[in-house]
Amino acid sequence: MKIIDAHAHVVQCIAGTGSQGELRPCGGGRAVYATGNAFQILPPEIGEYDATPEALLRVMDAHGVEKAVLLQGNYFGFQNLYTYQAVRAYPERFVGAASYDPFSAQADKIKAHLFDELGFRIVKFEVSGGSGLMANHPPVDLDGEVLHAAYRHAADRDLIFVIDIGKPRSVSWQVDALSRAIARYPGMRFVVCHLLSPQLGDGELLKRSLDKLALPNVWFDLAALCLNTKPEAFPYPAAREYVRDAADIVGTDRLLWGSDMPSALTRDSYRHFVDFIAQHPGLSGTDKENIFYHNARRLFFS
Repeated sequence: MKIIDAHAHVVQCIAGTGSQGELRPCGGGRAVYATGNAFQILPPEIGEYDATPEALLRVMDAHGVEKAVLLQGNYFGFQNLYTYQAVRAYPERFVGAASYDPFSAQADKIKAHLFDELGFRIVKFEVSGGSGLMANHPPVDLDGEVLHAAYRHAADRDLIFVIDIGKPRSVSWQVDALSRAIARYPGMRFVVCHLLSPQLGDGELLKRSLDKLALPNVWFDLAALCLNTKPEAFPYPAAREYVRDAADIVGTDRLLWGSDMPSALTRDSYRHFVDFIAQHPGLSGTDKENIFYHNARRLFFS
């Protein structure tokens, strides 16, 4: 079966900024926040201080993955130039998204450079309060002017807009506001990360939320979905049920498989992330082909 990884990250250096302050590498694939909270952020098979395109390609090749979409955010720190260089070096394997802080004093110049000069065709926003926009700025309305400026910019340039709104019950998890905002841009393509990041026991909440976002211009990636249902382990039965619910509500032509490597590989294997869907008993062969390959190819690589 052909596979495209619709959610992966290259990392030139760990330089994140989150609710715990700056995040910096401390060796051995570990990183530490300004609070002193240290943890494993990179697995040994990827690297000690970085996640190079070549390291990702080794993992992809070992699992028969044809292409990947390189996303980014505040967790590792913005990696715009490094992502651009990775795509330039391996144009048949990667496509990349750019990120920016809309509160930057020179945001217009940043956007002009990223999208008009470098030519990025995807924009990624993580707005979560842990390591996204709301970790370093006051809460932002996803249907407010700050985000609408970003939506309008993307719409004017026909960019794909990828958004991670964090976890349920957090300040950034604004499904109603996001639904209203998306409805104002029917010609624009949106991707919502992590299938809205439902936690264990959030099945009914997820179904109600997917109903609100079941729009013809919205896709959902499944990256790290199974890791959000901890303490579940492979084959992640509750997370599989969430995928089945999403298939019923939004359709398997709107779901995108992704791994969220490299950091996700500190918690489980890439093989398990593949088999989580490949061995799903509630999906047909055609469903799996769409989720693994055809949807991402049409959306990101056509």
